[in-house]
Amino acid sequence: MSRALTAVMKQEANLLLPTYDRFPVLLERGEGVYLYDSSAKRYLDSLSGIGVNALGYAHPAIQKTIWEQSSKLIHVSNLFFHKYQAELAELLTGISGLDRAFFCNSGTEAWEGALKLARAYGRHVNTNGHKPRTHLLVMENSFHGRTFGSLATTGQKKYRAPFAPLVPGITFVRFNDVADLKKKFNASVCAIGLETVQGEGGVRPVSREFLRTARALSKRTGALLLLDEIQCGLGRTGRYFAFQHFGVKPDIVTVAKPLAAGLPLGAILTTAKVAACFHPGMHGTTFGGGPLACAVAATFLRTLKKERLLAHVSEMGAYFHKRLLELQSRHPQVRTVRGLGLMLAAELDSTDLAKAVVKQMLERGFVINRTNDNVLRFLPPYVIEEKHVDRVISALDKILTANAASPAAAGRPTTRSNQ
Repeated sequence: MSRALTAVMKQEANLLLPTYDRFPVLLERGEGVYLYDSSAKRYLDSLSGIGVNALGYAHPAIQKTIWEQSSKLIHVSNLFFHKYQAELAELLTGISGLDRAFFCNSGTEAWEGALKLARAYGRHVNTNGHKPRTHLLVMENSFHGRTFGSLATTGQKKYRAPFAPLVPGITFVRFNDVADLKKKFNASVCAIGLETVQGEGGVRPVSREFLRTARALSKRTGALLLLDEIQCGLGRTGRYFAFQHFGVKPDIVTVAKPLAAGLPLGAILTTAKVAACFHPGMHGTTFGGGPLACAVAATFLRTLKKERLLAHVSEMGAYFHKRLLELQSRHPQVRTVRGLGLMLAAELDSTDLAKAVVKQMLERGFVINRTNDNVLRFLPPYVIEEKHVDRVISALDKILTANAASPAAAGRPTTRSNQ
């Protein structure tokens, strides 16, 4: 461990809230799909800052926009106009088929705003003499963020329990269980909310039947369909939005992670009818939608089109998926492989093995992470190439082989259950 890393770790331990369990790596710069630490060690990044750095590192178009706009105007309050919010909204509504946008700072803030919008709509629309619709149906195993509303709708108790009681009026539905959805849906529901692909929940895509049922139920009563595409949206699955794979259009969709290429920016997209439920003073933000972040986001979206990256994501996603299936065929420790585009997962048969694999990959110069305990998650930059995928698979192959030969080294049981 270098002196520089030791010094930073000691300083953080004395000054920061203990909210992160960091890896002992001090990163200094990035280029393309690679990161470099303080000792000049190179890492092939298959996580892209948890889906944020979709164009990789030091992309020239992003660098140029940051340089030019930061020399003009970085922040202006939302009490005034600047040209980039409307410009970015036009791009986002054009690719989503929705009508209105609201810009904020992060994914969890976007989801918070979407929940408020759904509640406002449920109180505003004609309820035919019934009480206003305020109930929310959300999914088990989901993750929407760490603020109170987002946390209350997150379907994993380990995140919610330390902060109970949370926001009331929320019911959890078993993800992809159509019968459970139909059973729990009623006229009091103002919205059904879900991730089109569950991210923290283990990279689990929604089924076509479940999403179409959610759309049909909500349309029947005038409830809203809210889709969280904070992790799976904006090109990650090979389409601009993951819902475009399913032939379903939501009333509200939230996006964030890759939107401003590493700068903090989230967005709510919705229909004109739903947007009409908000008026000045009902919602807002100080930093959201600033000129620098919006200018960069517009460059990001134009770069996706200019460099034909959606087609590339589809091609590389299919290749990565195929190589993971080959890995599964050689290693019984790999239970399943799943995902869409470049949002992929390999579920292992042991949490301890998953921990060991992530650690050993990092030691070999590869960044991946573990989610939902035993799931290896891959969210590489959109500019990844076959040669990079091959390197990741080769390293995983060697690590899984070594751990199979010596289960104790990974903290795994020496015998396997037949169940």
